[in-house]
Amino acid sequence: MTAIRCKGTCYSPSRRDRRVTGLASLDAFAVASVLFKASGYGAALLAMGGVLFVVAFAVRADPATLTFARRIAVAAALIGLAVLAARFGLRAARISGMRWDGAIDPTMLGVVWQSPLGTAALFRGLGEGAILAILIPGVGRVIALGGAVLVALSYTQIGHTLGDPRWLLGTLLTVHLVAVAFWVGALAPLHRVAATPAGAPLLHAFGIAATGAVGLLAVAGVGLAWFLTGSLSGLFGTAYGIGLLAKVALVTGLLGLAALNKWRLVPDLRQGTPGAAAKLRRSIMIEGVGVIVILVLTAAITTVTTPSGG
Repeated sequence: MTAIRCKGTCYSPSRRDRRVTGLASLDAFAVASVLFKASGYGAALLAMGGVLFVVAFAVRADPATLTFARRIAVAAALIGLAVLAARFGLRAARISGMRWDGAIDPTMLGVVWQSPLGTAALFRGLGEGAILAILIPGVGRVIALGGAVLVALSYTQIGHTLGDPRWLLGTLLTVHLVAVAFWVGALAPLHRVAATPAGAPLLHAFGIAATGAVGLLAVAGVGLAWFLTGSLSGLFGTAYGIGLLAKVALVTGLLGLAALNKWRLVPDLRQGTPGAAAKLRRSIMIEGVGVIVILVLTAAITTVTTPSGG
């Protein structure tokens, strides 16, 4: 083989192969897509989570807290519907090459409607619409719970879970989303009741219920990561895998904070320890900020990266 002479730094194929792969270029549409997608994630989780909180703690929570959770669910569902419409136009603009004119072009909107995003939008729109029924006494709770399930299922109609084995990826994602929604949807109501020692019983009950949710979240998350990357090189050698690892690190940190709440701060609140309420409320706020960071990271992962560099 003839040797290749070069001046300066020579890059061998092996060195090129070690570079991180699977990262798409960023432009204004990509950034807007990430922000709108993160907003949609947040709205969906709060809408689902508000319903799950009301159903799970209908007996333990006081009426004012349940009303607060219902209002959050309804507001989040309405925001989610607005974001869904905006994302529809943004996708049409992004794929049309017509820039913002494509967002209102009937032909391009029709193309998007015929795509998996159209199917997902139908599921999510129906689900978020059904969640509004949480305001109706009695049967409204059942309708809203069905809506929460539809919202979770909508995310199995798009993205990387369309690969094989689709049924398993879809199941793992649905379980993952429901567990995350249960956690995220409880943050605001728990922050509210943490102001006084009277909220300690509800906080303790949530800690017990959340233990199972955390287990489901972890198992489903690990399963998704493995199936979507397929190998250690897929985790460490692609932008998608590195993004997943960063997400896991953040979630692990938040779970550690939640454990601190359960085992130390909630007992302190129950015992009336001075400053316990302020510390617990601050900890819950930090969890909320962490969730926002994770949502933006997740939106970026699913917008500008591909599993295994594909």
